[in-house]
Amino acid sequence: MGDKACILFICTANAARSQMAEGCLRARYGERYEAFSAGIHPAGRVTPRAIAVMQEIGIDISGHRSKPLSIFNGVPFDLAVTLCDNVHEVCPVVPFAKKTIHHGFPDPHLTPGTDEEILDGYRRVRDAICAWIDVSFAHGTPS
Repeated sequence: MGDKACILFICTANAARSQMAEGCLRARYGERYEAFSAGIHPAGRVTPRAIAVMQEIGIDISGHRSKPLSIFNGVPFDLAVTLCDNVHEVCPVVPFAKKTIHHGFPDPHLTPGTDEEILDGYRRVRDAICAWIDVSFAHGTPS
């Protein structure tokens, strides 16, 4: 996959958190990293709310699709990151990645309330993921 470090973000459905992480890493540090995402139980689509909140910060993930982790079997990744506790329990180590780390974020889909309150939940998770990516990837691959 070239000279860039290959990073795989994994969550349950590959519909929000891992998609936002992939989009953020690619947009902010794409010159140094190849970003990918997958789910252990893919939803089949990226949630419209995730697409909307990423567009608010100028990142277009509308072309992303929800993918199963199995499509990456045998692809050598420098780092796999589990973004939800469920995946971390099921898949604490990704065998085809040199290293697996866990950094959990809440599921924005479970935010209670009105449509606007749920959208705010997506914004909070987006901001937390992008802040973590800035801290963790700005100076090299996290350990």
